[in-house]
Amino acid sequence: MTQPAAPMSVVPEEIAPPPPGRPRPMLDLALRVAGGLVAVVGGVLTAVLELLLATLRVGGHLVGVSVLLAVVANVALSWFAHEAVGRRWAVALPALPWFVLMAVAAVRTAEGDLLVAGDNWVGLAMIVAGAMTFAVMGFRQVLAPPPARPGG
Repeated sequence: MTQPAAPMSVVPEEIAPPPPGRPRPMLDLALRVAGGLVAVVGGVLTAVLELLLATLRVGGHLVGVSVLLAVVANVALSWFAHEAVGRRWAVALPALPWFVLMAVAAVRTAEGDLLVAGDNWVGLAMIVAGAMTFAVMGFRQVLAPPPARPGG
């Protein structure tokens, strides 16, 4: 007497997806690199916008809107860079192009053009406020406690 064969699945077993909350390593790396590039581009764009607004006048008087923009944008860019890249040094990604553009703007060209003049209090305040903002955000990252390791 023969026993009937045990039923078998014809569908191959599927590979279990990674647990939720843990993206694939290559996707994670790609997202971090993309976030870093967005932070760099953001640093360039905000620096250009701040330089353009440094000469804004209302009723013949300089308006310090670029100083406020420098502080708010630099805090946001620093936070975004750290969150997107996941490293403490990421605050340097938007800060470096911002500093470079501010330095270039403060140097007179061969034709005598100058973006931020010494008699423009808004431009000088913008450079100081923006630089201090990046410095404070970087210092906060240095003083932050190390992130807790999962399972540790």
